[in-house]
Amino acid sequence: MKIKTTDFPIKGDSRGSLIAIESNKDIPFDIKRIYYIFDTKPGVVRGHHAHKTLEQMLICVSGSCTIVLDDGENRNEVVLSDPSSGLYVGPNIWHEMKDFSEGAVLLVLASDFYNENDYIRNYDEFMNYIRAIHREG
Repeated sequence: MKIKTTDFPIKGDSRGSLIAIESNKDIPFDIKRIYYIFDTKPGVVRGHHAHKTLEQMLICVSGSCTIVLDDGENRNEVVLSDPSSGLYVGPNIWHEMKDFSEGAVLLVLASDFYNENDYIRNYDEFMNYIRAIHREG
């Protein structure tokens, strides 16, 4: 599965902490898009999609949430609750975000601009896409 947790170096002093993230240094791609999810209501599950080529780094900068990851063969859950830790999600990974704590903010750094054609929004279509990739490769 094309996922990996990453710990970012914390810099700071008695005034507080700071984390700086640089493209192709702290994350394995150029950052072309940044967005964040916040004010998610209890019980809401977000995501429900995969990307064909997009790479992402997910960081819960406040609170916590659970990321469900599925590569068509394995399904894992990762809890993000530390702003100094990120979760790399590569292409062809179905993902869902759930269990947002009150005040949670999930920051997403993405390798490309928004492109609806890169999304697979139906799980059955995702599984067909994954099977086709395995047949070709």
